[in-house]
Amino acid sequence: MLAIFSGLLSGLVFGAGLVISGMSDPAKVLGFLDVAGNWDPSLALVMAGAIPVAAIGFVLARRRGSSLFGERLNWPTRSDLDLPLIVGAILFGIGWGIAGLCPGPALVRLASGREESLVFVLAMAVGMGGATLLMRLVQKKG
Repeated sequence: MLAIFSGLLSGLVFGAGLVISGMSDPAKVLGFLDVAGNWDPSLALVMAGAIPVAAIGFVLARRRGSSLFGERLNWPTRSDLDLPLIVGAILFGIGWGIAGLCPGPALVRLASGREESLVFVLAMAVGMGGATLLMRLVQKKG
């Protein structure tokens, strides 16, 4: 039960950070991506503040070797770039540039009750499901 509460609390803090920083506002994100026009550099400051905090957290977690609840930490073992990763990153970037949203902020925006947020999250879920099915088909043929 404590692990569930911890996950909920972490999600709430993450969501609050997205809202406070403006990263859940598509107009703000698109302004940041518009480097040739009316560029808004404020999200770069958000990232500059978040990266050291996350880095410290990762260093501390690696030193511990397990979660605060004693669970084994599953660190990535692969470091190579493969075609699915590259294509996925390109599609993610295109979607982020078109909509000004990525999965975390999109889920946070669901709380706003705005119809476009629901449409985005549903389309994202369909895309994720389609990608999973496609990968399974490719793996069966290979």
